[in-house]
Amino acid sequence: MKQIIGSLLFSLLLNISFGQTEREKVEIPLNDYMVGTSYNYPDQIRRAFIDSATLYLDRRGETWITSPDKYAALFERRPKGEFSGRTSKLLSVEIFQNIAQAEIEVLIPSIEARFIDLILLKKIGEDWKIISKTATRYSTASSYKGPEQKLIMEGLKKPWSMDFIDANEVILAEKDGDLLRINLKTKEKHIIKGFPKDLFNDLLLDVSKYPQGTYPASEDGKIIRANAGILEVLLDPVFKENRRIYVSYVAEKGDRYALKVIRAVLKNDRMTEIETLLNPGPYVPGVYHFGGGMCFGKDGKLYITAGERLFYEYLAKGLPIAQDVADERGKIYRINPDGSIPKDNPDFGPDAVKGIYAFGIRAAQGITMHPETGELWFSEHGTIQGDEINLLQAGANYGWPNVTSGRLRSQGYEPPSLENPVYTDPIHYWLQTVAPTGLVFYTGESFPEWKGDLIVPGLSRGSLWRLSLDGHRVKSAEELFTDKHVRLRKAEMGPDGRLYILTSEENGKIIEIVPE
Repeated sequence: MKQIIGSLLFSLLLNISFGQTEREKVEIPLNDYMVGTSYNYPDQIRRAFIDSATLYLDRRGETWITSPDKYAALFERRPKGEFSGRTSKLLSVEIFQNIAQAEIEVLIPSIEARFIDLILLKKIGEDWKIISKTATRYSTASSYKGPEQKLIMEGLKKPWSMDFIDANEVILAEKDGDLLRINLKTKEKHIIKGFPKDLFNDLLLDVSKYPQGTYPASEDGKIIRANAGILEVLLDPVFKENRRIYVSYVAEKGDRYALKVIRAVLKNDRMTEIETLLNPGPYVPGVYHFGGGMCFGKDGKLYITAGERLFYEYLAKGLPIAQDVADERGKIYRINPDGSIPKDNPDFGPDAVKGIYAFGIRAAQGITMHPETGELWFSEHGTIQGDEINLLQAGANYGWPNVTSGRLRSQGYEPPSLENPVYTDPIHYWLQTVAPTGLVFYTGESFPEWKGDLIVPGLSRGSLWRLSLDGHRVKSAEELFTDKHVRLRKAEMGPDGRLYILTSEENGKIIEIVPE
């Protein structure tokens, strides 16, 4: 099953200053219509139409003229699961001052049907509404090949990331376990020894000794589950020549913690010649929001995300951590592979932390490079909603916590602001909580219609998203496998074009996405 969502639905209910284009406003009722009809949400269907709208539909070979209310009532009576797998895709939108027309493709594999909807919209005040709709059955959908999940391996301890030695062999990081070398064909796995002793990945943490507010409340007021361990593993672009790997993980000093990034030379399944490249402190309590996403850019530089580390925003004293360029947390770094700072990095002033490339970050876990443009895109966790996809730009301020597409956890908190700040808007954000993680651009051959799309897994509700792009604009967001929700930590492309996802669960899995 899938869900198609128009890309720019969401700013009506959120605390956000991002403006909307007319095209984005037109897409709001179109999205309501597509989601409502795909998932039996009659109220969302009604919201898309003006009350007096007219619908011209084919029913048992005859034209049926009806109202939005009667049309929506059909979905109230529809049995659960009927027309399962129905998807809607916005094919085109044309705007002529205060009127617009749209074409939507509807696929219903269960009855092998493909419909084309033609929709007329009118701007009424500041809002757009559907004033008329007609549809026709255009062809069968029997040739449609949707995605399926193929289990490759299980029994992993919450895998966080993996990178490919070749099409069949990977280095994989278990958040709650070890760094592994795995053969995807034979299922053999080998523990890579020699990991630094300051790794913290204890599963349970006694928080009763810390000041109130440092950690969220637990059921017994004492024990929480730590969100720490080995995070990203990344192979050097010339790994076959130098055998270097890069790893981000949670390091401990006593009962204090910080993100740490190292590189090492891999010899006989052992880490050797270990060097610390980045250690954005200070070491403080709190075992969440470390970030730790990494990727190499087209320029050969290493880009690293470092989280803000606060659970409650009000705990920041004075200028918010993510807004303070003198604080190492809540930033994205750009460094040379040996840890030195590139001379062409942005200049944030004499007091700024060395290596900062962008700031205003809460908890970015995923970062990836566009295979054609070389641009870097990253995912960002909000608190209450506020999950985003951003385009990385040198010197940019992404606004946290002063500007967010969601809400702050600390009600009534008003963060101090920089003087005359300039914030960079997200490319995309969700109305619901997604908790997006390690994302990747699709370049394979199994799904030709996905070429160039952004694949984004999520922890919340275990969702997997396909974002269809037009340059820097998200045309549509398709949720895949809505009947198979499981927490997901990473999407990854193999060198042979195969698409994989990692599940974040006790019995962690490597899953390949294949055509049905």
